Amino acid sequence: MTTSAASRRAPRLLGISDLHIAYAENRKFVDQLWPEHEGDWLIVAGDIGEMMRDVEWALRTLAERFDTVVWSPGNHELWTPVDDPNRLRGEARYRHIVDLCRDLGVRTPEDPFPVWRGEGGPVVVAPLFLLYDYTFRPEGKHTKKAALEYAYETGVVCTDEVLLHPDPYPTREDWCRARVAYSQERLDALDPGLPTILVNHWPVVREPTRILHYPEFALWCGTEATADWPVRYRATAVVYGHLHIPRTLTHDGVRHVEVSVGYPREWQRDFHPSPRLWQILPEPEHVEGLRPKR
Repeated sequence: MTTSAASRRAPRLLGISDLHIAYAENRKFVDQLWPEHEGDWLIVAGDIGEMMRDVEWALRTLAERFDTVVWSPGNHELWTPVDDPNRLRGEARYRHIVDLCRDLGVRTPEDPFPVWRGEGGPVVVAPLFLLYDYTFRPEGKHTKKAALEYAYETGVVCTDEVLLHPDPYPTREDWCRARVAYSQERLDALDPGLPTILVNHWPVVREPTRILHYPEFALWCGTEATADWPVRYRATAVVYGHLHIPRTLTHDGVRHVEVSVGYPREWQRDFHPSPRLWQILPEPEHVEGLRPKR
């Protein structure tokens, strides 16, 4: 956590995700987040919360404090909980949050990508919304049907199967395919002379999921369609969340940084650092390395 004093000599590009502010401890953590420089930017890579009022509170709070806030949705924002007065589903729910962000001045995957011009720049910060298509399958499970059957047998099934509705798309993977095509078109149009920071709630490559304690959960963690994007789009870093395994790893020469806060019970684990903001740029001299499988 930081204080409100603008004490740093230069601004930083910071990242965080999986705030889950339905938990009192998480809400307190967010309420105490302040930049250390008036020019600090903040990436919020999804999973603020499930209730629309919580999503609005967190985005408004952070937008009032940081110079620029860049948001990508997580699966939890896209859920339609039975007790949320906001009954929007699927694409309509996502667009509602995009409209909210625009009212607050928060950048979204639907807006022109901002360019970070501080130390480590210039670099295009590209928030993405890609979802998943069940192609991160357990070994030996070569079809979606076989992989899902195995997940249900083991009892490792993401709540998305109940609360994340793909409307108006027939399936979540159809929505994923549409988002991948849309995002690829936008990334292809970027200035090829500029590097990028790719921001997505779900990992854009399979590698971060290799240490999942329950490998079946990888089904809900991304798509093979983006495997070459970090290299193709000249990524200086990829910022993601979702797995609740905050760390930095290098894959194909690109830094992948998971910036999850996670749940209070997870903060007690020896492989989970205390909740904090993660510095993306300038690249820190010391980074969190790969942790063993637990």
